[in-house]
Amino acid sequence: MFTQPYFIKHSLTSCVAYHYLYFKPKIILKHEYDSITSRDNHRSCKEKAVEINTTMNIAVVDAGANLVAFVRMDGAWLGSVDISIKKAKTARFFDMNTREVGKLFQPGGSLYSIEHSNGGLITFPGGIPIKDESGQIIGAIGVSGSMVENDHAVAEAGSKAYQN
Repeated sequence: MFTQPYFIKHSLTSCVAYHYLYFKPKIILKHEYDSITSRDNHRSCKEKAVEINTTMNIAVVDAGANLVAFVRMDGAWLGSVDISIKKAKTARFFDMNTREVGKLFQPGGSLYSIEHSNGGLITFPGGIPIKDESGQIIGAIGVSGSMVENDHAVAEAGSKAYQN
């Protein structure tokens, strides 16, 4: 007789949990984006924001567009929290700068109205993919809290921090 707890026998979700707990699948990422790296990105972003006299919300996503780090500088607009996260995700979803993505989303563009997908995309500057030394995209950074030109400059500083 199979001796498992009652709830495992009768629940598909529990069976999946049982499988995970006992077989412990290991996910291997070729390029891991760690917290030390994201701190370097945030430090570079903060330095640039201070240099141009503004405060920012800074979001970093990994290769799967999952939020791995977020910093809200003191005084940064609360309304920009979600925008910075969506800029990072948009940059990763399309593997390009959100400034360039925005051009494709305009009326008559090949991706017009797609910004309503994926829970909302942001199509103006401030989101930039992060690449490793070989040029492979391993994540993205999104920045919001000022004029879009400033957002882009701060995001660019953060994306370059990984390559240095």
